[in-house]
Amino acid sequence: MPAFTHHIFICSNQRSPGHRRGCCDPDGGQLLRSAFKIEIKQRGLAPLVRANNAGCLEQCEHGPTVVIYPQGIFYGNVTEADVPRIIEETVVNGRILEDLLIADDCLNNPNCEHIQARKSDS
Repeated sequence: MPAFTHHIFICSNQRSPGHRRGCCDPDGGQLLRSAFKIEIKQRGLAPLVRANNAGCLEQCEHGPTVVIYPQGIFYGNVTEADVPRIIEETVVNGRILEDLLIADDCLNNPNCEHIQARKSDS
């Protein structure tokens, strides 16, 4: 079998309601992962494109987080409504969605403006 062209990891980490860092899958329903799996199947992209649950990706302040490998693209504040666009634009056409992209200078940076904003809100 050929290697995956895209492996999409969807954070399914849960925290208690109101946690200062936020939570990527607050109800535990894995709805975002399901949306990716459905979209991939409908477009006939399996088995070369795969969507899997991930534990915490440590980008909590960026809302529901998705990372696409091997490209290493981190998207934040992803909703189910974003899934068709991510598949079409990023997976099929190779374009990065700037409105969802977590900037490199925010990744794993405790001084990121988004992390600092959450700290000041609590």
